[in-house]
Amino acid sequence: MSSNENIFLANKRMKRIFLTGLVLILIFMVSGCSKKKYFFEKELAFPKIITNDQKIKLAAYLVPTSRQYEWQKTEMNAFIHFGMNTFTNREWGNGFEDPALFNPTAFDAEQWVKTLKNAGFGILILTAKHHDGFCLWPTETTTHSVASSPWRNGEGDVVREVKDACDKYKMKFGIYLSPWDRNAKSYGDSPQYNALFIKQLTELLSNYGEIDEVWLDGAKGEEPLERVQEYDWEAFYKVIDQLQPRAVKAVMGNDVRWVGNEKGFARETEWSVTPLQPNIDVATIKENERLGISPAAEDLGSRELIVRAKKLYWYPAEVNVSLRPGWFYHPEEDQQIKTLKQLVDIYYKSVGRNAVLLLNVSPDTRGLLPETDVKRLEQFGNYIASTFDENKLVDGKVAWTTKQGGFREYDLLENDTINTIMLQEDIKQGQRVESFRVDAQMGNGWKKLGEGTTIGYKRLLKFNDVATSKIRITILETRDEANILNVGAFYAPPTEEYSANK
Repeated sequence: MSSNENIFLANKRMKRIFLTGLVLILIFMVSGCSKKKYFFEKELAFPKIITNDQKIKLAAYLVPTSRQYEWQKTEMNAFIHFGMNTFTNREWGNGFEDPALFNPTAFDAEQWVKTLKNAGFGILILTAKHHDGFCLWPTETTTHSVASSPWRNGEGDVVREVKDACDKYKMKFGIYLSPWDRNAKSYGDSPQYNALFIKQLTELLSNYGEIDEVWLDGAKGEEPLERVQEYDWEAFYKVIDQLQPRAVKAVMGNDVRWVGNEKGFARETEWSVTPLQPNIDVATIKENERLGISPAAEDLGSRELIVRAKKLYWYPAEVNVSLRPGWFYHPEEDQQIKTLKQLVDIYYKSVGRNAVLLLNVSPDTRGLLPETDVKRLEQFGNYIASTFDENKLVDGKVAWTTKQGGFREYDLLENDTINTIMLQEDIKQGQRVESFRVDAQMGNGWKKLGEGTTIGYKRLLKFNDVATSKIRITILETRDEANILNVGAFYAPPTEEYSANK
């Protein structure tokens, strides 16, 4: 055996010893044998020398970044689709529209922001550019923008006015910039168009103060084979991280993922810990294909999936849905906005399933949210606020830690009627609960009110009205000690009765 071969084998043995030692140290630190707990922020790569049980153990110590955690706390955010399509009555423009068509007659960004803020929404995400390529700010990259429109005599800037309104009313602000651009002549010449897109990103992220969320989808035009546009996601990420380091990158970004549908519903079992990442490069695409996962997959975080994974990520779900059937305003949909009952159901199945709700609203050609939409948003916001304003439990906010099978009992402030239980994990210490049960004391015994799987940041469990003086929360299955941050009991009135009274 040559000396080079001996050196190679020695290095290989040393690497194996190092990795084994690293795994043992990490397992030791997370197993409770060390006073200091070790957490993995946003990403965890598994060493090759590790057992399946150790993978599950380590997965329990993956946690969000501070910006992901702050984003999760918003719970409800608003999408605003407003642009050329508003004035052509289309959902997807062709990119050849005359900028003169854009001319809102009573534009009022403060009306948008006040309505959404009062309804409980945390971030307003504006479509700064949709697929038609029309820019709502006076960009230097194209004449297809508000600067070529009659609105404000060509001196207007929708992005500026919305951001200023958000700042005034202390609402967070985000932007959606469509990568697909049906107006840009360079689209399909990948290097040239990517440079244009980066300039647009740079303008938006440099000139308007703090941006809290950058929303990017992966939409592509159906171009001839010789004009297939390849987006430079790595370069896009670099611009965002350099100019707005506190902003979360959503959908095609690696901070927040699309839930996989536009119905407003998260999964019954919604893990923020998942091997899924957006398809931004060949290696990621191949790994997602190997695992058989996509944003729409039913299983994104089971034990079975974790043991097959090479890496895990903290990648929480965002649930986007529109108040109207379409995303842009269409007068024929004025009588088709979602009912209060539908919105409440969406809230329970999005925010109440460890996700953040992104509800789209559509300003009309005046540049105002329609009165019917405003009234429904106010009704929805008031319903959620009044329902969850007062926790009926004694000491519900006292945090507790338990092993699998542990439970805690709570007294109600008075023998009262409830139909909703709220549970929250301390996700700063990971997402760990795999299943739980809720019981109510009835006479001398206990009656099961319901059960669920994951908890995460927030879980809402709805059941039939019950009058009780005590409830019990049992953690049935967990990946490590569960850290329960908050428990609440509430009474949600029938939406029909609430609507009649309001």
